Amino acid sequence: MTTIDDVARDPGGHVLRSIEALAQPYELIECDPDLADTAIFCERYGVALEESANCIVVASKKDPKQYAACLVLSHTRLDVNGTVRRLMGVRKLSFASADETAALTGMLIGGVTPFGLPEELPVYVDQLVVDVESVVIGGGSRSQKLRVPSSALVALPRAEVIDGLSKAPA
Repeated sequence: MTTIDDVARDPGGHVLRSIEALAQPYELIECDPDLADTAIFCERYGVALEESANCIVVASKKDPKQYAACLVLSHTRLDVNGTVRRLMGVRKLSFASADETAALTGMLIGGVTPFGLPEELPVYVDQLVVDVESVVIGGGSRSQKLRVPSSALVALPRAEVIDGLSKAPA
């Protein structure tokens, strides 16, 4: 069994092994870790925000803590206080901190991906992500991204496609 410490030692390798175990196609994109944040990455590497997605970990405010991973296109905003809150059945939610995200997933912000997450973590994928042919997502570490067909995201064992998971930008 893979532990979170194993993932933290080699998050990029763990993610690649996870996607390969699901027999899903992907393109590995190596990047400068200083340029891993979405807007900077997209500008530097010529990827449209509409073809890039963020995997965002959210956390309930009250104990016992509940977490979920949400995948939305980069030019949209996650509907944390509406759709996600209702899906999780909690009163108050927030984005998980960088420390919480790393402790839970073994991945740093800028590299978080829906592949290779802990089995107990729900994964919500916005319908808009599924509607594009392929999308660039985190690759487990800040030094790699993955371009995957949207069908690979639907194939994730715990993935649930949600219409309205995101809102248009303000």
